[in-house]
Amino acid sequence: MQHSAKQRQNIGILAALSSALFLGLAPVFGRWAILSGFSPLLTVALRTGLATLLMLAVMVLFRRQFLYIFPVGLVGCLLAGTINGFGSLLYYVSLSTLPASVGQLLYSLYPIFVAVFSVLDQQPISRLTMIRAGLALLAVFLLTIANGMNTNWPAILMMIGSAALYALHIPINQRVLYEIPAPTVTFYTLLAMTIVTLPAYLLFDRSLPAATISFTPVLLLTLITFASRFTLFLGIKNIGGTQTALLGLTEIFVTIGISHLLLGERLSPLQWAGVGILGVTLLLASFESPGSSRPKGGWLAWLHPPHIDPWNFQE
Repeated sequence: MQHSAKQRQNIGILAALSSALFLGLAPVFGRWAILSGFSPLLTVALRTGLATLLMLAVMVLFRRQFLYIFPVGLVGCLLAGTINGFGSLLYYVSLSTLPASVGQLLYSLYPIFVAVFSVLDQQPISRLTMIRAGLALLAVFLLTIANGMNTNWPAILMMIGSAALYALHIPINQRVLYEIPAPTVTFYTLLAMTIVTLPAYLLFDRSLPAATISFTPVLLLTLITFASRFTLFLGIKNIGGTQTALLGLTEIFVTIGISHLLLGERLSPLQWAGVGILGVTLLLASFESPGSSRPKGGWLAWLHPPHIDPWNFQE
């Protein structure tokens, strides 16, 4: 089925905003699980492994053809998933000491890293995108300076490192998504993340939660991991990694609201000013032009598969 550029942009924006909704819930449920008695490494291993099994079950039952992937595409997915898997380890270890809202605000630096990696991959960045990225950086600065952040630099640096690794996997997956359906990329990326996170738990943790602890936050985290990955890659496929990342900043509003209700976390007036600036960057998204064609060169040029038409993929 063919889609016009405008239709693809609309699909991409909707998918990116949906992904942001799910990703905004992740730190809240992750923090909830850790406070309930799950270790950070067990939390990330369970949510990634269970999400991978859920994705596999859906594909086997309803879309077995999506299990097919050509070798270069598989390498790209495994590379992206491995990078994101290490980022997830840093994220949840950091989240064990940082409040969910503050952790997610630091994590929201990732669109800046995405823009840098996209430039390195010879993907054009518009002036409006650069303005939005600058506003996002200013907003994150306001959001972080008012919370006594200098008391926990190891956790802060781990969260920023997690954001950088998350950003790095986006242009890699974007290359692969030019030719591969989003469900396929979702599954193999999640599989690689599981290959990283599960051994990390078995090697460095192996603690088990008490029998009386509820698995509710972990199960909710699994469901939103499954949903967020698929919608993330659908957004990247249609509007590109940088625009998807910038729209993904809406996840901050979700995290702030839910962490306020469930975890009792609060923001200062200065931090709310940062939230307002992020809102402006999101409103500017409507003035962005649809994503351009695939780049011809760049540091990820080796991820060029044999051409197939992803919009005429036989389901």
